[in-house]
Amino acid sequence: MRILITGGARSGKSRFAEQYAARLGENGIYIATSQAFDDEMRSRIRMHRLRREQGAFPWTTREEPYALEEALPALEGEYRISGAGGQTGAAGVVLVDCLTLWLSNWLLRCGRESDVEERLEARIAGLAEKVAGWGQTAPGASPHLLLVTNEVGDGIVPEYPLGRMFRDAAGRLNQRLAAVCEQVFLVTAGIPVELKSREFRLP
Repeated sequence: MRILITGGARSGKSRFAEQYAARLGENGIYIATSQAFDDEMRSRIRMHRLRREQGAFPWTTREEPYALEEALPALEGEYRISGAGGQTGAAGVVLVDCLTLWLSNWLLRCGRESDVEERLEARIAGLAEKVAGWGQTAPGASPHLLLVTNEVGDGIVPEYPLGRMFRDAAGRLNQRLAAVCEQVFLVTAGIPVELKSREFRLP
């Protein structure tokens, strides 16, 4: 199952994602996209890592700040080869936290290029394609995939062009992935609400 979990800063979305993962599988792979550029980010990373280590659910952490499009199919194939059902090396869930940090990594890497928007769109499209294909090759033989992202468009409009570009790209990223996920949760004030089952579809 493909699951998108979104919410604002400090909304509780990462904690919910980890708790939900523990209900879906017996162990998991945690893909961290953050990079420790400063003390504040290092502190956040330590806090998240400590919470996982103190929990009862066994996580294997892998850092992947850029190449999610390549990492996801490789992990899915690795899981199928190792065997499902809790055998050695198998992971019940794969959790990516978070997609907006992955997007900002790419924005910072190519932000000075003249075609930065096209590059971001290509990355978003590539990731959406890989997520859409998750579990399709061998239904029932893949781990659950949980993707954590941020809602960044509910606040004030960023003052600088790069900030507005990031906000708009993040909105498009979330829409593309929500469209191909089977469940979509919005977490506000620590309360998760599943949106996909409540979706109003125009005729």
